[in-house]
Amino acid sequence: MNTFGKTLVAGALVFTVSMTGSATYAAGDAPHAPEHHWSFSGLFGTYDRAALRRGFEVYKGACAGCHGLRLVAYRNLMDIGFSEDEVKAIAAEVEVPAEPNDDGEIEDRPALPSDRFVSPFPNDNAARAANGGALPPDLSLIIKARLDGANYVHGVLTGYKDAPAGKKIPEGMNYNAYFAGNLIAMPPPLSDEGVDYSDKTKATVAQQAEDVVTFLSWAAEPELEERKRMGVKVILFLLLLTGLLYVVKRRIWADVH
Repeated sequence: MNTFGKTLVAGALVFTVSMTGSATYAAGDAPHAPEHHWSFSGLFGTYDRAALRRGFEVYKGACAGCHGLRLVAYRNLMDIGFSEDEVKAIAAEVEVPAEPNDDGEIEDRPALPSDRFVSPFPNDNAARAANGGALPPDLSLIIKARLDGANYVHGVLTGYKDAPAGKKIPEGMNYNAYFAGNLIAMPPPLSDEGVDYSDKTKATVAQQAEDVVTFLSWAAEPELEERKRMGVKVILFLLLLTGLLYVVKRRIWADVH
């Protein structure tokens, strides 16, 4: 094997070992959450529109008091089935700083569909002060930011349990089967019938967890469906091109054979 080949193999081995090590370390931080079937999984998976709408209702009712969604604009909700009037009403429920007036003073105005989701706290220090020193993460990219994100977040939301016998839980902490170290400061955010679904779906903890994870997956990857459609088109094009090239090759070399 020449020098280039040895270097390539060595590089591949280093990359494989480093990736394996990283995955092992990340997976070892906490027990792996159970696999859950998601409508958006797989090559042809898509977001369940009803689940997306319910997921927003869960986020608004159970998560928005502590966790922001600063990378999503209110108008983006129209992409998941909300009407323009509904989006205007949702945005108008909160206020954002307006442009300075003639006296240079900044007043608040109702948010517009073009505004991004308003964070629950004005800054990180205020967020920490309101949460015992802990900083609630923004949820815009939480699914991408965690290993096996959808299953992980679903596991944490449904992983609140009684601590095993003999395990001491410090004051202000909660036991969670799928959180790193099994101790989490956030109280259980979901409870049965904790949200009134507009479509009258029974709001069990399992249902709410599935719906809000679907919504957060969309928030992190709103382009997922378009990307999959493009991928299918590319594959079909390549298959067609391969077939045409094969036919051309047979015709060109027919006389030679």
